[in-house]
Amino acid sequence: MKFRPCIDIHNGLVKQIVGGTLLDKGDYAKENFVSGRDASFYASFYKKDNLKGGHIVLLNSENSEYYEASREQAVKALKAYPGGLQIGGGINDQNGAFYIENGATHVIVTSFVFKDGKINYDNLEKMQRAVGKKHLVLDLSCRKKDGNYYIVTDRWQKFTQEIVTHELLDKLSEWCDEFLVHAVDVEGKASGIEKELVSILGEWNGIPITYAGGIGTFGDLEELRELGKGKLDVTIGSALDLFGGSMVYKEILNFMKN
Repeated sequence: MKFRPCIDIHNGLVKQIVGGTLLDKGDYAKENFVSGRDASFYASFYKKDNLKGGHIVLLNSENSEYYEASREQAVKALKAYPGGLQIGGGINDQNGAFYIENGATHVIVTSFVFKDGKINYDNLEKMQRAVGKKHLVLDLSCRKKDGNYYIVTDRWQKFTQEIVTHELLDKLSEWCDEFLVHAVDVEGKASGIEKELVSILGEWNGIPITYAGGIGTFGDLEELRELGKGKLDVTIGSALDLFGGSMVYKEILNFMKN
């Protein structure tokens, strides 16, 4: 289990939000933290500790008046730590290569691939042609409905028909290098992990998976390590002291070493 840092950008600012409250209308999200520092500061900070595989997420839609400001922040972060960070949010076959050329190791894709409620294999093929399998992360962020974890798209606002199962992971792992999974119902709440989802992911053997959502204490990290069988990497956002939380960054790094 490795710590994967994050830089979430909304309305041109580095923020931590409650994931389930994100709306395109009015560019609204319930905020846990708004930083006075730009995205390149955090990228440089992570670079200093040689933390690789973290991700930048653009939380505005391409139609938002804030999209360009958020995108500029993201590019500054990539240039501050070339070869150290992934990027997601509005990625498609037309812009994916741009981010790789500007320093991203991977692009993270959801909505372009999970189109109209299901996997769009034409778009998946386009993404693979645009950036290559080794530069592609599929974001399987999901919410629970009727006892299953359904992948959600469009900044976590729309349910698809696709359920996170071992069969789905097997199928999609042929196309990408890693998975990123936000447990959206607990994202930004620091109230504990989505245990059932973590167990499903931990029972699967395949490409790397990064889990995000609900981490608020070192007890949550222990539980993630146990239920995830040590296979899952982890992102911590709102609970991290860098973003106003109570979990000390250096202590998290020490926990991972042990």
